[in-house]
Amino acid sequence: MKTRSKIQEQHSSLFSSLIIMIIVGIGVIRRCNGEGYLIGVGSYDMTGPAAEVNMMGYANMDQSTAGVHFRLRARTFIVAESSQGPRFAFVNLDAGMASQLVNIKVLDKLKSRFGDLYTEENVAISGIHTHAGPGGYLQYLVYSITSLGFVQQSFDAIVNAIEQSIVQAHHNLKPGSVFINKGDVVNAGINRSPSAYLLNPAEERARYPSNVDTLMTLLKFVDDASGKSVGAFSWFATHGTSMSKNNLLISGDNKGAAARFFEDWFSSSSSSSTTSSDSSSTTPADSSASVLSLIKKAQSMKATGGKLCGKRSSRESKVRKNNGSLFVGAFCQSNVGDVTPNVLGAFCTDSGRPCDFNHSSCHGNDLLCLGRGPGYPDEILSTKIIGERQFQKAAHLFTTATQQLTGTIDYRHVYLNFTDIEVELLDGNKKVKTCPAALGPGFAAGTTDGPGAFGFQQGDTKINELWRKLRDALKIPTPYQVNCQKPKTVLLDTGEMFVPYAWAPAILPIQMLRLGKLIILSVPGEFTTMAGRRLREAVKETLISNSNGEFDDETHIVIAGLTNTYSQYIATFEEYAQQRYEAASTLYGPHTLSAYIQEFEKLAKAMAKGEKITKGPSPPDLSSVQLKLLLEPTGDLPPPHTNFGDMKQDIILPKSGSFKKGDRPIATFWSANPRYDLLTEGTFAVVELLQGKHWVPVYDDDDFCLFFKWKVDNSTLYGTATIEWEIPRDADSGVYRLRHFGSSKKTKDSPNIYFTGASSGFAVS
Repeated sequence: MKTRSKIQEQHSSLFSSLIIMIIVGIGVIRRCNGEGYLIGVGSYDMTGPAAEVNMMGYANMDQSTAGVHFRLRARTFIVAESSQGPRFAFVNLDAGMASQLVNIKVLDKLKSRFGDLYTEENVAISGIHTHAGPGGYLQYLVYSITSLGFVQQSFDAIVNAIEQSIVQAHHNLKPGSVFINKGDVVNAGINRSPSAYLLNPAEERARYPSNVDTLMTLLKFVDDASGKSVGAFSWFATHGTSMSKNNLLISGDNKGAAARFFEDWFSSSSSSSTTSSDSSSTTPADSSASVLSLIKKAQSMKATGGKLCGKRSSRESKVRKNNGSLFVGAFCQSNVGDVTPNVLGAFCTDSGRPCDFNHSSCHGNDLLCLGRGPGYPDEILSTKIIGERQFQKAAHLFTTATQQLTGTIDYRHVYLNFTDIEVELLDGNKKVKTCPAALGPGFAAGTTDGPGAFGFQQGDTKINELWRKLRDALKIPTPYQVNCQKPKTVLLDTGEMFVPYAWAPAILPIQMLRLGKLIILSVPGEFTTMAGRRLREAVKETLISNSNGEFDDETHIVIAGLTNTYSQYIATFEEYAQQRYEAASTLYGPHTLSAYIQEFEKLAKAMAKGEKITKGPSPPDLSSVQLKLLLEPTGDLPPPHTNFGDMKQDIILPKSGSFKKGDRPIATFWSANPRYDLLTEGTFAVVELLQGKHWVPVYDDDDFCLFFKWKVDNSTLYGTATIEWEIPRDADSGVYRLRHFGSSKKTKDSPNIYFTGASSGFAVS
């Protein structure tokens, strides 16, 4: 005879099954009515070589990777009308920008997996514009000079991560809903070229409350069957330059930090599963013990010494193990051209006074003018603050999102030769052309985020005799180019330089993705604030005027910057006149923005009318001609009588015998060059907490509070790995230790040898 509890359990189970069937049924009905989508998200580790590779962004030869602040990821969402219906994939990279060559190779891999399901037309790959990621993955020479050419390991890490994140998202496709929400982010960006912005018409400027866009647009993805959120992607414009050009640690900068904070917040607030950012995630057996007993127990936990381990050991010690089911939170870039996260403003380092307004220099010296982040002088703190401001707004938009996107999924994509586009100006009486790519003197001056070369200022239109001779030794610009680029003076004629191969892109992709009444504009560069506003307005007006009510004022337009390839900046015609950094880096001349607007209007009209569009000329694949000058890694052996993973310097305890929250325990290990194995989806550094008799990983090198630093010891010329843990305020009291993982090679042809080592235990009270 069945007991009452058994009967209740059966009723409960039947009721739960009925609810799930109803939810799934509603989802089917909604999809049949054209209201529902298939949605999928994915994420994969793309952290490149953490030693000796120049970082992409500041073009600073002295800025080569020397460790990891936190790991980089490729994050993807896919939306589809049905299993065979229209779809697109959007990939957000913790990288400086997209790369044409990366796109080419990724699409080749997708074709071998999925046939024609994912192509150049419906895949968008967008960079967040961190300036703290390894370079050497773009195919045009001007972007790889400082990285000593092409870096295969850096390139492969990105290509693999994009492919794997798309594969995850594809296999995760299930009936789901997409919600949209918008809101203003407070004090996460200011205009770094305000004098150029002021050259835009006064009546146009009067329409906007600020000289930067503060709006964040967020998409929330919800699994219909379970009702659980699976991801969120947001777009907001601010530069990835909270980390300075002196930083040597791989980092996603403020947007990567925001993503880490968001994903950990979601994990800790939606489940009881263990996450390193949740103060309740670990409950040590000694939580009620006195400080003295913690210290005594820690003293008995000695350093292990270096030991061999398996290839997957670092993955097994990873706190957030990626099985494809993790929540994905991405912070995408928008029209970021003139927006800096250094919101305190730019000041002269010698006097502390504000920099010159028009040139962003001090006494004519651009090197003395530097922007200050909100945590000044601590750039890590600035990165955290700007990341938190984006995360907090995204979390609010996420929890309050109620507007559901429904309707058509569509896309348009075209390749254009941007060196020779005929543009009909608005008055209709004059036709102009874009130019071959070129950079002006203001480009060499750099910005307040990272000043460039001495002797240049933003706004320069003259070149001194020495620099002119150097320019002419590389390439004398043609008379056509000189006239076409005016008022820019040509400092580097990159569009007419082809030795040893092309210095700058000529053929660029532009793309529109549609998700109901959301339109994503994929642009291969950095639009300034006003340039982005003009593009969004032109596209929206074109969509409305060419559709039968399908588009209206409620249509949402977002710009996805640095997408599918990279072609530097796009300033307005008026801003171009002053030739500050953004204008001097607007490659294709004063009418570049007009060309973009004209060509995007063609895409918008075709989309609104349901018409196809000609593909255009394909870009070149320059993989076979890339220069590769980076030397192979060194550091195959540890010092005599030691093993990799042995302590060089163990934890130094404070006088009290235990560390407090906010302290920074540090340990240094003898270690091999991290280029031997990137430990993808693994970790170079772990903080372990003693629980009973077992050490449990609670923080790894994907955490904002843990730092992995690698360098060659000057006195011995052997490699060392230093792990620093800034103990979070919400960390549990207990006994901890620091662990290091790495890999080495004895000979060029031998397999990798994996090792690990752990410090002595220490108490945190």
